[in-house]
Amino acid sequence: MTVKELAKKYKQYAVDLRREFHMNPEASMQEFRTSSRIKEELEKMGIEYEAVAGTGVVGTIVGGSAGKTVALRADMDALEVQEKNDKEYKSKVDGMMHACGHDAHTASLLTAARILNDMKDELWGKVKLFFQPGEETALGAKRMIDEGVMEDIDGIFGIHVWNDAEVGKVSVEAGPRMASAGIFKIDIHGKGGHGSMPHQGVDAVVVGSAMVMNLQTLVSREINPLDPAVVSVGMFNAGTKFNVMSGDAHLEGTTRCFSMEVNDAFEEMLRRVVQNTANSYRARAELDYKQLVIPTINDPRMSSIAEGAVKKISGEDALITYEKTTGGEDFSYFTKHAPGAIAFVGCKNESNLEYFPHHHPKFDIDEDALETASALYAQFAVDFLKK
Repeated sequence: MTVKELAKKYKQYAVDLRREFHMNPEASMQEFRTSSRIKEELEKMGIEYEAVAGTGVVGTIVGGSAGKTVALRADMDALEVQEKNDKEYKSKVDGMMHACGHDAHTASLLTAARILNDMKDELWGKVKLFFQPGEETALGAKRMIDEGVMEDIDGIFGIHVWNDAEVGKVSVEAGPRMASAGIFKIDIHGKGGHGSMPHQGVDAVVVGSAMVMNLQTLVSREINPLDPAVVSVGMFNAGTKFNVMSGDAHLEGTTRCFSMEVNDAFEEMLRRVVQNTANSYRARAELDYKQLVIPTINDPRMSSIAEGAVKKISGEDALITYEKTTGGEDFSYFTKHAPGAIAFVGCKNESNLEYFPHHHPKFDIDEDALETASALYAQFAVDFLKK
């Protein structure tokens, strides 16, 4: 049987698994039940696996002939969201929900494992199944990499169900697909005093206000306008009373971009503006900058293989072009070690489901997307490994 035929045969398996995972969501790096169920399913298939990164699992399917090794990745953590759907498969865990589709990813990769296991004698090489914890906290991929999962990988492929694309459609074009995400925290230290006598102190509110405005010039005046980038301050805390001049202020914000060159320059640019702005107002400032994820950039050859896989399982009309998004993905860290690509698999169907975006309490997917996703995982592996 072909990949397409096997995906259809195992569709109900994917649906049942997805609903089970949806009813039992678990927090990042605490996916104990999910991990246990993945191991159980792999054992039923006779697929060898190892535990990694705490709750992560890596399964290995060995083909009938020697060759390359391809990794297929699915994340499996949920979000701290109270589900508001009234479905038979709604979350049974108070305050936790699969509001981003990771339940679908895990179910689809297990289904792809079943497909590939049926076809293993035809495979040239190995397929590694990466069930990754902690995507929402951007901890899981790095921990898996630190434990050596990428050492023998020649290429990696991931999927994200996408509720802004119609079910049955797939976007996997080359180039930037998702943005970097950095978090910065700024502590400003001035000198408090009476609001009526500002000359006696150093007003941290004024310093912070100037800092917010000066940071905006990084995007408008330092970064090439052809390289999209964002610097946003989302928190500004200072002061205690209307007539008390604040001696301290605390700011927090985020950076986003699609270019590794811009990504690598962000911290130095922020630090320069923060320090020089503080100095100009006779204040002190401290910057704490953390890189959550780097830009997710699809390798051209990997995208080409994936597009060919889409055509085989769904036809050329299934391929769409979807604009890159400023959301972040720690799949990007895997692609530092091997060429990779991530596909957006449409799961929107307003004739069956009311539309809600990712991370919304009423987020849900058209489960026909599971058949597409599981088939795409498997077909990509088959095509990548072809001698």
